[in-house]
Amino acid sequence: MDEALKKKLSRLEAQCVKREYCVRDIMAKALKAVEGNQAEADELVASLRADKFVDDARYAAAFAREKSFLTGWGPVKIRFALRAKGLSETDIASGLAEIDSSRAEDRLERLTAAKWKSLQDDPQGKLKLIKFALSRGYDYDAVQAAISKLDI
Repeated sequence: MDEALKKKLSRLEAQCVKREYCVRDIMAKALKAVEGNQAEADELVASLRADKFVDDARYAAAFAREKSFLTGWGPVKIRFALRAKGLSETDIASGLAEIDSSRAEDRLERLTAAKWKSLQDDPQGKLKLIKFALSRGYDYDAVQAAISKLDI
């Protein structure tokens, strides 16, 4: 690896230290750094993977925890987002296993209760509430369970 490529590698390593990246994201950054040279980008990404700066399983776990806890996404939406990033089903499954299911259920109940306050007077309020919860990425059975606790 020549000196210019080592500098680019060190810049990419510094970015990876600050936050998690999946292989697809870091490949895009590497391609941009080497101005579209696929062979050099592959070499950079291979080095980052070998030194454990980039790991799709670790990325999936961090992404799932963050989206579930901070953003309130359900497992369905998280799965689709991780698929869009090009992660394997194995990595996605291990990432989704990181989600605390009881905490996710509590969050869904709070979300539906808060949303129901604004929809109580709407004749189609229950349907809108179901659509809202489904759009947040929760499966239908979990949504039904949360709504049944609201005494609608």
